Amino acid sequence: MGAQLRVYRQKIRSAQTTKKITRAMELISASRIQKAQARVAASSPYARAITRAVSAVATYSNVDHVLTTEPEKIERAAIVIFSSDRGLAGAFNSNVLKESEKLAELLRSQGKEVVYFLIGRKAQGYFSFRRRAFERVWTGNTDAPEFEQAKEVADAILESFLRDASDGGVDEIHIIYNRFVSMLTQEPQVVRLLPLEVVEGVEEPDRTQVLPLYEFEPDVGTVLDSLLPVYIESRIFNAMLQSAASKHAATQKAMKAASDNADKLITDYTRLANNARQAEITQQISEIVGGADALSSAK
Repeated sequence: MGAQLRVYRQKIRSAQTTKKITRAMELISASRIQKAQARVAASSPYARAITRAVSAVATYSNVDHVLTTEPEKIERAAIVIFSSDRGLAGAFNSNVLKESEKLAELLRSQGKEVVYFLIGRKAQGYFSFRRRAFERVWTGNTDAPEFEQAKEVADAILESFLRDASDGGVDEIHIIYNRFVSMLTQEPQVVRLLPLEVVEGVEEPDRTQVLPLYEFEPDVGTVLDSLLPVYIESRIFNAMLQSAASKHAATQKAMKAASDNADKLITDYTRLANNARQAEITQQISEIVGGADALSSAK
């Protein structure tokens, strides 16, 4: 009984230590999520505005531009996966990786070769463990993204897109990231970034509205050349911010569940330890009473 009681007490101490760690991580994530949400809220209006501007220019201009024109044949497609540098976030990383596998399978069924651009150590570890090739990887700052890194990613995928497929370039680019919906919900989002897909859509005006008229200076091609890289940078940065906010929310939820489980373990092991202690006391009393009876009988 004594050995069993020591085991239960050790398990209680281990669960208490684990609870302290998970509780601290839960509080850290709770403190960071507010700032992450604020950055998403500040970035989203600009991303929507630039998307509408690019969509309008692409819709109301009769020009074939390399970034807005669908190729006759798509040979290579790129997938940009947004993951995190750290784990302990539940199904946060596995969800985007599952979506990337589904998308890659779909693209391959269409006869396209798939290449990968990775953001975050978890995606890098996933591909390295399976010995799968990827073009480039960016790590660090996934919890607090910086615009410089988003610009670097945007420049890399644009350079690959503008390069011919026969020279190692790609014909289309997809991004996969977790979109922050609420503290309890983070949804994997799949968006075709290039060639330009009207994400926000240009709504048809009603009869009381007038179609917008655009004048381009110096010309439409120059406007698109200047506008679309800004659009790509804003979409990449917004995706990174959405992913960061989703990661903090997922970590907080996972750590709260871990803390609750630790509480349950402590309660269960405390009950078992009390039962073991009671059994040990009962056994000791029985031994004392038995010894006293034996002494009485011997007299």
